[in-house]
Amino acid sequence: MDWFGLLYNGAALLGQGAAHLIFLGRLTGKRVKLRHFTVYGLALCLIEGLSGRLGLDGAAAIGAGVLALYAVSRLGLGNGRPVSWLAAVLGFYVSQLCFGLINAVEAVAFPRLIGQPLLYGGLLAALAAFFALCACCYRAIRRLLAWTEDGPAPHIELLLLPGLFFFAAQLYILRTAYSSIPAALPPGEAGRQAVLLALQAMGLGALLCALYAYRQLCRGFAAQGELRAVTQAAQAQKIYLAEARIRYERTRAFRHDVKNHLSVLDGLLAAGRAEEGRAYLKKLTAASEELSLPCQTGSPVVDVLLGEKLGLAEDIPWEVSLTLPSPCGVDEFDLCVIFANALDNALAACRQAPGNRFLRVSGRRQGAFYLLLFENACADAVLPPEGTGLSNIRAVAEKYHGAVLAERERGRFTLSVLLNIS
Repeated sequence: MDWFGLLYNGAALLGQGAAHLIFLGRLTGKRVKLRHFTVYGLALCLIEGLSGRLGLDGAAAIGAGVLALYAVSRLGLGNGRPVSWLAAVLGFYVSQLCFGLINAVEAVAFPRLIGQPLLYGGLLAALAAFFALCACCYRAIRRLLAWTEDGPAPHIELLLLPGLFFFAAQLYILRTAYSSIPAALPPGEAGRQAVLLALQAMGLGALLCALYAYRQLCRGFAAQGELRAVTQAAQAQKIYLAEARIRYERTRAFRHDVKNHLSVLDGLLAAGRAEEGRAYLKKLTAASEELSLPCQTGSPVVDVLLGEKLGLAEDIPWEVSLTLPSPCGVDEFDLCVIFANALDNALAACRQAPGNRFLRVSGRRQGAFYLLLFENACADAVLPPEGTGLSNIRAVAEKYHGAVLAERERGRFTLSVLLNIS
């Protein structure tokens, strides 16, 4: 092999390895460091050298490369097994597919250039086209397999089987159709290469369609989960609304009978039956306390919800300084979504927090906006990924052209919810 061939193959091998690692890092959101490039590049060179020295089949060398890329993903970047296998298979499949597509063009165009200086320029152009095509394919796959904030999409291992099928089909095409550039183009070879080119392009299209179908399926699962969460929240809010109406009716009935109670009390005192009057007054006091709520915010629904949630606080000191404007401009159902989810999260965090526990709810008007603040004690740990509760709060804030901000500092968690009430 001449020096050009040696440098050409070395550049192709190392460039392919770099493309694999860049794809792996961007797909999984992990930072690939220089040592990963070094180790993986040396592994590919070792595999290529042993393959040539031992006369191994090309499929064996590719299989060893897949294992090396899996090891880098699993051990070097700390990815899970399904994600590492899928990334390794897709990384090598795309590079081998692009190699086959470029080879199909080379088999038709390059026999005419053998023995001419233009052959070297054609080979370099083909190498550049190979890397450009790899970059485009990797970008398409990354867009279809974008991870969520919680990590990889669910059941990602289901994509491994179709990925292996496409990979095996591509290896078969490479093994049976391409070996070296022929000295002359045999009769009918152009048509054969065109068919192979079309088959490989359809293979890539089929893989992208499978990834697209999987992404839509994941979106459907996510939508179903959100629908279940909203349905549960709606049922809970209906309970709060019903309880608020019942409490309102009981309060109205009590107020209607106040005059009668006062008349009875006045009669007892006028007759000198002071002890009976005191007993009757205690009964009135107990009845009024049953109707009263621990918080008065200006919204009966929010008052009932706060009373129920704060009743679960047990030994957690709480403080509420909140007066909602009237008219508020925010639907009561949406207020329940905000307060129910925020208080559930706050109580859960307080129970896990060491030391002094606290829970504060406050609000203030800022022009056309109203700011709700939920502060609570929390453990000094990394914040968990955004769950359904915070997602529901964010959805309500966006509905009212507002925003949500979650912050943690020195054992204190603060959730700020800004709503447009104009």
